[in-house]
Amino acid sequence: MRTERPRLALAVLALALLSGCGANDDEAPKTPKTATGSLEQLAEQAECDPNVQTDAEELRQANCRTDDGRYILTTFATDRGLREWINEANDYGGSYLVGRKWIASGDAKVVETLRGRLGGTVETAPEHHSGGGDEGGGTGGGSGESEGGEGHSGHDDMG
Repeated sequence: MRTERPRLALAVLALALLSGCGANDDEAPKTPKTATGSLEQLAEQAECDPNVQTDAEELRQANCRTDDGRYILTTFATDRGLREWINEANDYGGSYLVGRKWIASGDAKVVETLRGRLGGTVETAPEHHSGGGDEGGGTGGGSGESEGGEGHSGHDDMG
């Protein structure tokens, strides 16, 4: 009889853990539902006064500075435009907070802080830069200097 009580207690404990009675409280998402809206609406939720740099039909882009740091907030007219942008941006590395038709790009710590305000998914691309160095002595006559860079200007230019 004495060996039955410990077994019963273990069975009750196992059943409680399996049924989810508080077992996953620490793993619950601490991010809000992914934000939606215009560039200005997203900036307001992120507590940023946006400095709009690009105001085009296919995308709008603004520099933001907050107590958490600097980042760029970009909204897109289409999901496809967002995906094309992020695919190209991955060539440059960096951290991106991605929502529905918007991206915030900046330092990994800033992006993670923004996630607490805007929701979204963090995507991190490995740092690897191509070309642009002084290897050719700078006298190459422009060969390849602008190749592939025109469609994605400014994602890490905070000036």
